[in-house]
Amino acid sequence: MTTATAKAPARVIARVRGGGRDRPTLLKQLILQLICLGILFTVMFPVLWILSMALDPRNLSRPDGLNLIPPGASLDAFRKVIAQPTVNPVSFVELALNSLKIAAGTSIASVLIGVLAAYILSRFDFRGRQVLMIAILGVLMLPAVATLAPLFITLNQVRFEIPGLGLFNLRNSLLGVMIAITSGLLPFAIWNLKGYLDTIPRELEEAAAVDGATKNQTFFRVILPLATPALAVTAFLGFLSGWTEFYFSWQFLENPKDFTLAMALYNLVGQYARTTPWSQFAAFAILTALPVSLVYFIFQRYIVSGLAIGGVKG
Repeated sequence: MTTATAKAPARVIARVRGGGRDRPTLLKQLILQLICLGILFTVMFPVLWILSMALDPRNLSRPDGLNLIPPGASLDAFRKVIAQPTVNPVSFVELALNSLKIAAGTSIASVLIGVLAAYILSRFDFRGRQVLMIAILGVLMLPAVATLAPLFITLNQVRFEIPGLGLFNLRNSLLGVMIAITSGLLPFAIWNLKGYLDTIPRELEEAAAVDGATKNQTFFRVILPLATPALAVTAFLGFLSGWTEFYFSWQFLENPKDFTLAMALYNLVGQYARTTPWSQFAAFAILTALPVSLVYFIFQRYIVSGLAIGGVKG
Protein backbone atom coordinates (compact mmCIF):
# COMPACT_ATOMS: atom_id res chain seq x y z
CA MET A 1 0.00 0.00 0.00
CA THR A 2 1.41 3.35 -1.03
CA THR A 3 1.71 6.33 1.27
CA ALA A 4 -1.01 8.29 -0.68
CA THR A 5 -3.44 5.36 -0.36
CA ALA A 6 -2.81 5.08 3.37
CA LYS A 7 -3.55 8.82 3.90
CA ALA A 8 -6.86 8.71 1.99
CA PRO A 9 -8.92 6.95 4.72
CA ALA A 10 -7.57 9.41 7.29
CA ARG A 11 -8.91 12.35 5.25
CA VAL A 12 -12.30 10.67 4.87
CA ILE A 13 -12.51 10.01 8.65
CA ALA A 14 -11.56 13.63 9.36
CA ARG A 15 -14.39 14.89 7.12
CA VAL A 16 -16.92 12.54 8.70
CA ARG A 17 -15.95 13.67 12.19
CA GLY A 18 -16.41 17.32 11.17
CA GLY A 19 -12.87 18.37 10.39
CA GLY A 20 -11.68 21.95 10.13
CA ARG A 21 -12.52 22.12 6.43
CA ASP A 22 -16.29 21.82 7.11
CA ARG A 23 -16.43 24.52 9.77
CA PRO A 24 -16.04 27.49 7.36
CA THR A 25 -18.90 26.03 5.27
CA LEU A 26 -21.23 25.85 8.27
CA LEU A 27 -20.24 29.34 9.34
CA LYS A 28 -20.87 30.64 5.84
CA GLN A 29 -24.33 29.04 5.78
CA LEU A 30 -25.14 30.57 9.16
CA ILE A 31 -24.14 34.04 7.97
CA LEU A 32 -26.18 33.67 4.78
CA GLN A 33 -29.23 32.56 6.75
CA LEU A 34 -28.91 35.55 9.07
CA ILE A 35 -28.62 37.90 6.08
CA CYS A 36 -31.73 36.35 4.50
CA LEU A 37 -33.67 36.72 7.75
CA GLY A 38 -32.59 40.35 7.97
CA ILE A 39 -33.76 41.01 4.40
CA LEU A 40 -37.06 39.23 5.10
CA PHE A 41 -37.66 41.36 8.19
CA THR A 42 -36.78 44.54 6.30
CA VAL A 43 -39.20 43.69 3.49
CA MET A 44 -42.07 42.36 5.60
CA PHE A 45 -42.05 45.00 8.33
CA PRO A 46 -43.65 47.76 6.18
CA VAL A 47 -46.26 45.26 4.96
CA LEU A 48 -47.17 44.25 8.52
CA TRP A 49 -47.22 47.92 9.51
CA ILE A 50 -49.74 48.76 6.76
CA LEU A 51 -51.86 45.74 7.69
CA SER A 52 -51.89 46.82 11.34
CA MET A 53 -52.96 50.34 10.33
CA ALA A 54 -55.79 48.96 8.19
CA LEU A 55 -57.18 46.91 11.09
CA ASP A 56 -56.81 49.71 13.66
CA PRO A 57 -60.12 51.59 14.22
CA ARG A 58 -58.37 54.45 16.06
CA ASN A 59 -57.13 56.00 12.79
CA LEU A 60 -53.55 56.44 14.03
CA SER A 61 -50.89 57.79 11.70
CA ARG A 62 -48.62 54.98 12.87
CA PRO A 63 -49.06 51.91 15.10
CA ASP A 64 -48.48 52.56 18.81
CA GLY A 65 -46.73 49.22 19.23
CA LEU A 66 -45.47 46.14 17.46
CA ASN A 67 -48.87 44.43 17.60
CA LEU A 68 -49.90 42.79 14.35
CA ILE A 69 -53.54 42.80 15.54
CA PRO A 70 -54.19 46.19 17.24
CA PRO A 71 -56.71 46.69 20.05
CA GLY A 72 -60.31 46.63 18.78
CA ALA A 73 -59.24 45.42 15.32
CA SER A 74 -62.00 45.48 12.72
CA LEU A 75 -62.59 45.41 8.97
CA ASP A 76 -64.57 48.65 8.89
CA ALA A 77 -61.88 50.43 6.88
CA PHE A 78 -62.08 47.78 4.15
CA ARG A 79 -65.88 48.05 4.01
CA LYS A 80 -65.73 51.83 3.72
CA VAL A 81 -63.20 51.94 0.88
CA ILE A 82 -65.03 49.22 -1.07
CA ALA A 83 -68.31 51.17 -0.85
CA GLN A 84 -66.93 54.69 -1.53
CA PRO A 85 -63.22 55.33 -0.94
CA THR A 86 -63.28 59.11 -1.55
CA VAL A 87 -65.76 61.98 -1.53
CA ASN A 88 -66.37 61.38 -5.24
CA PRO A 89 -69.46 59.22 -5.93
CA VAL A 90 -67.37 56.35 -7.31
CA SER A 91 -67.09 52.89 -5.79
CA PHE A 92 -63.99 50.73 -5.52
CA VAL A 93 -65.32 48.41 -8.23
CA GLU A 94 -65.70 51.28 -10.71
CA LEU A 95 -62.18 52.51 -9.97
CA ALA A 96 -60.81 49.00 -10.34
CA LEU A 97 -62.57 48.59 -13.71
CA ASN A 98 -61.03 51.83 -14.97
CA SER A 99 -57.58 50.68 -13.86
CA LEU A 100 -58.23 47.28 -15.43
CA LYS A 101 -59.18 48.86 -18.76
CA ILE A 102 -56.01 50.95 -18.81
CA ALA A 103 -53.78 48.08 -17.68
CA ALA A 104 -55.23 45.53 -20.11
CA GLY A 105 -55.25 47.98 -23.02
CA THR A 106 -51.67 49.10 -22.54
CA SER A 107 -50.49 45.52 -22.00
CA ILE A 108 -52.11 44.20 -25.18
CA ALA A 109 -51.09 47.19 -27.32
CA SER A 110 -47.46 47.14 -26.16
CA VAL A 111 -47.15 43.40 -26.84
CA LEU A 112 -48.83 43.48 -30.27
CA ILE A 113 -46.86 46.46 -31.56
CA GLY A 114 -43.68 45.51 -29.72
CA VAL A 115 -43.42 41.97 -31.08
CA LEU A 116 -43.85 43.19 -34.68
CA ALA A 117 -41.15 45.84 -34.30
CA ALA A 118 -38.88 43.44 -32.41
CA TYR A 119 -39.19 40.80 -35.16
CA ILE A 120 -38.25 43.32 -37.83
CA LEU A 121 -35.21 44.49 -35.87
CA SER A 122 -34.19 40.91 -35.11
CA ARG A 123 -34.57 39.33 -38.53
CA PHE A 124 -34.21 42.07 -41.17
CA ASP A 125 -31.13 44.11 -42.00
CA PHE A 126 -32.00 47.53 -43.40
CA ARG A 127 -30.43 50.95 -43.58
CA GLY A 128 -30.60 52.85 -40.29
CA ARG A 129 -31.28 49.74 -38.22
CA GLN A 130 -28.52 50.41 -35.69
CA VAL A 131 -29.50 54.08 -35.38
CA LEU A 132 -33.12 53.07 -34.76
CA MET A 133 -32.08 50.61 -32.05
CA ILE A 134 -29.97 53.26 -30.32
CA ALA A 135 -32.87 55.70 -30.53
CA ILE A 136 -35.21 53.15 -28.92
CA LEU A 137 -32.67 52.55 -26.17
CA GLY A 138 -32.35 56.30 -25.62
CA VAL A 139 -36.11 56.71 -25.26
CA LEU A 140 -36.12 53.79 -22.84
CA MET A 141 -33.81 55.74 -20.54
CA LEU A 142 -36.18 58.71 -20.32
CA PRO A 143 -38.51 58.82 -17.29
CA ALA A 144 -42.22 58.74 -18.07
CA VAL A 145 -42.79 62.16 -16.55
CA ALA A 146 -40.45 63.72 -19.13
CA THR A 147 -43.00 63.05 -21.90
CA LEU A 148 -45.95 64.39 -19.93
CA ALA A 149 -46.10 67.89 -21.43
CA PRO A 150 -45.74 66.96 -25.14
CA LEU A 151 -48.25 64.12 -24.82
CA PHE A 152 -50.72 66.40 -23.04
CA ILE A 153 -50.53 69.00 -25.83
CA THR A 154 -50.70 66.44 -28.63
CA LEU A 155 -53.62 64.42 -27.27
CA ASN A 156 -55.50 67.55 -26.23
CA GLN A 157 -55.68 68.64 -29.88
CA VAL A 158 -57.71 65.57 -30.84
CA ARG A 159 -61.31 66.76 -30.39
CA PHE A 160 -64.45 65.83 -32.31
CA GLU A 161 -68.19 65.61 -31.83
CA ILE A 162 -69.85 62.25 -31.24
CA PRO A 163 -73.59 62.20 -32.03
CA GLY A 164 -75.55 61.68 -28.84
CA LEU A 165 -72.47 61.92 -26.60
CA GLY A 166 -71.15 65.39 -27.24
CA LEU A 167 -67.57 66.56 -27.51
CA PHE A 168 -64.88 63.87 -27.22
CA ASN A 169 -61.42 64.94 -26.07
CA LEU A 170 -58.80 62.22 -26.48
CA ARG A 171 -56.68 63.66 -23.68
CA ASN A 172 -59.55 63.56 -21.18
CA SER A 173 -60.34 59.88 -21.73
CA LEU A 174 -59.14 56.44 -20.71
CA LEU A 175 -58.09 55.84 -24.32
CA GLY A 176 -55.79 58.86 -24.22
CA VAL A 177 -54.19 57.60 -21.01
CA MET A 178 -53.69 54.19 -22.65
CA ILE A 179 -51.94 55.79 -25.62
CA ALA A 180 -49.69 57.85 -23.36
CA ILE A 181 -48.69 54.84 -21.24
CA THR A 182 -48.17 52.65 -24.31
CA SER A 183 -45.76 55.20 -25.78
CA GLY A 184 -43.57 54.73 -22.72
CA LEU A 185 -43.90 50.95 -22.61
CA LEU A 186 -43.07 50.30 -26.27
CA PRO A 187 -39.28 50.88 -26.04
CA PHE A 188 -38.98 48.32 -23.24
CA ALA A 189 -41.29 45.87 -25.02
CA ILE A 190 -39.34 46.14 -28.28
CA TRP A 191 -35.94 45.81 -26.62
CA ASN A 192 -36.95 42.90 -24.40
CA LEU A 193 -38.72 40.95 -27.16
CA LYS A 194 -35.90 41.54 -29.63
CA GLY A 195 -33.41 40.05 -27.21
CA TYR A 196 -35.56 36.94 -26.90
CA LEU A 197 -36.22 36.62 -30.64
CA ASP A 198 -32.47 36.76 -31.26
CA THR A 199 -32.15 33.48 -29.33
CA ILE A 200 -34.57 31.64 -31.66
CA PRO A 201 -32.53 29.87 -34.39
CA ARG A 202 -33.06 31.13 -37.92
CA GLU A 203 -32.87 27.53 -39.13
CA LEU A 204 -36.41 26.98 -37.89
CA GLU A 205 -37.69 29.66 -40.25
CA GLU A 206 -35.65 28.25 -43.11
CA ALA A 207 -37.11 24.80 -42.46
CA ALA A 208 -40.62 26.24 -42.45
CA ALA A 209 -39.90 28.02 -45.77
CA VAL A 210 -38.69 24.73 -47.28
CA ASP A 211 -41.98 23.15 -46.23
CA GLY A 212 -43.85 25.86 -48.13
CA ALA A 213 -44.79 28.21 -45.29
CA THR A 214 -45.12 31.91 -46.08
CA LYS A 215 -43.54 34.69 -44.02
CA ASN A 216 -46.77 35.31 -42.16
CA GLN A 217 -47.32 31.61 -41.46
CA THR A 218 -43.79 31.29 -40.16
CA PHE A 219 -44.23 34.26 -37.88
CA PHE A 220 -47.57 33.19 -36.43
CA ARG A 221 -47.04 29.42 -36.28
CA VAL A 222 -43.32 29.17 -35.48
CA ILE A 223 -41.98 32.38 -33.95
CA LEU A 224 -44.89 33.44 -31.73
CA PRO A 225 -45.35 30.05 -30.01
CA LEU A 226 -41.62 29.91 -29.24
CA ALA A 227 -41.67 33.49 -27.93
CA THR A 228 -44.55 32.83 -25.51
CA PRO A 229 -42.40 33.24 -22.31
CA ALA A 230 -41.12 36.65 -23.42
CA LEU A 231 -44.60 37.71 -24.53
CA ALA A 232 -46.01 36.72 -21.13
CA VAL A 233 -43.34 38.66 -19.26
CA THR A 234 -43.80 41.76 -21.40
CA ALA A 235 -47.57 41.57 -21.06
CA PHE A 236 -47.39 41.24 -17.27
CA LEU A 237 -44.99 44.15 -16.83
CA GLY A 238 -47.15 46.26 -19.14
CA PHE A 239 -50.22 45.34 -17.12
CA LEU A 240 -48.42 46.25 -13.90
CA SER A 241 -47.38 49.64 -15.30
CA GLY A 242 -50.93 50.43 -16.38
CA TRP A 243 -52.43 49.26 -13.08
CA THR A 244 -50.19 51.45 -10.94
CA GLU A 245 -49.86 54.44 -13.31
CA PHE A 246 -50.53 57.85 -11.76
CA TYR A 247 -48.81 60.72 -13.62
CA PHE A 248 -50.77 60.61 -16.88
CA SER A 249 -54.09 59.77 -15.23
CA TRP A 250 -53.81 62.61 -12.74
CA GLN A 251 -52.92 65.19 -15.38
CA PHE A 252 -55.23 64.00 -18.18
CA LEU A 253 -58.49 62.87 -16.56
CA GLU A 254 -61.09 65.30 -15.20
CA ASN A 255 -64.27 63.23 -14.82
CA PRO A 256 -64.39 61.36 -11.46
CA LYS A 257 -66.09 58.44 -13.25
CA ASP A 258 -62.82 57.92 -15.17
CA PHE A 259 -60.55 58.03 -12.13
CA THR A 260 -58.27 55.10 -11.36
CA LEU A 261 -57.23 53.34 -8.16
CA ALA A 262 -53.96 55.26 -7.97
CA MET A 263 -55.80 58.57 -8.26
CA ALA A 264 -58.28 57.60 -5.55
CA LEU A 265 -55.47 56.53 -3.27
CA TYR A 266 -53.84 59.93 -3.68
CA ASN A 267 -57.18 61.65 -2.97
CA LEU A 268 -57.27 59.94 0.43
CA VAL A 269 -54.21 61.91 1.53
CA GLY A 270 -55.21 64.96 3.55
CA GLN A 271 -53.39 68.26 3.74
CA TYR A 272 -51.94 67.31 7.12
CA ALA A 273 -51.27 63.93 8.69
CA ARG A 274 -54.16 64.27 11.16
CA THR A 275 -56.71 64.82 8.38
CA THR A 276 -55.73 61.66 6.51
CA PRO A 277 -57.91 58.60 7.25
CA TRP A 278 -54.94 56.32 7.75
CA SER A 279 -56.95 53.17 8.36
CA GLN A 280 -58.83 53.64 5.10
CA PHE A 281 -55.63 54.66 3.31
CA ALA A 282 -53.89 51.46 4.43
CA ALA A 283 -56.89 49.29 3.57
CA PHE A 284 -57.17 50.86 0.12
CA ALA A 285 -53.44 50.38 -0.50
CA ILE A 286 -53.70 46.68 0.38
CA LEU A 287 -56.71 46.15 -1.89
CA THR A 288 -54.93 47.95 -4.73
CA ALA A 289 -51.70 45.97 -4.44
CA LEU A 290 -53.23 42.57 -3.71
CA PRO A 291 -54.29 41.50 -7.27
CA VAL A 292 -50.97 42.18 -8.98
CA SER A 293 -49.04 40.79 -6.00
CA LEU A 294 -50.88 37.49 -6.22
CA VAL A 295 -50.31 37.26 -9.96
CA TYR A 296 -46.62 38.02 -9.48
CA PHE A 297 -46.14 35.33 -6.83
CA ILE A 298 -47.92 32.75 -9.00
CA PHE A 299 -45.89 33.48 -12.13
CA GLN A 300 -42.67 34.62 -10.46
CA ARG A 301 -40.38 31.97 -11.90
CA TYR A 302 -41.69 32.53 -15.43
CA ILE A 303 -41.17 36.28 -15.12
CA VAL A 304 -37.61 35.95 -13.85
CA SER A 305 -36.63 33.31 -16.43
CA GLY A 306 -38.23 35.27 -19.27
CA LEU A 307 -36.35 38.43 -18.35
CA ALA A 308 -33.07 36.50 -18.08
CA ILE A 309 -33.48 34.86 -21.47
CA GLY A 310 -34.59 38.10 -23.09
CA GLY A 311 -31.38 39.81 -21.97
CA VAL A 312 -29.00 37.28 -23.55
CA LYS A 313 -28.62 39.19 -26.79
CA GLY A 314 -29.23 42.77 -27.80
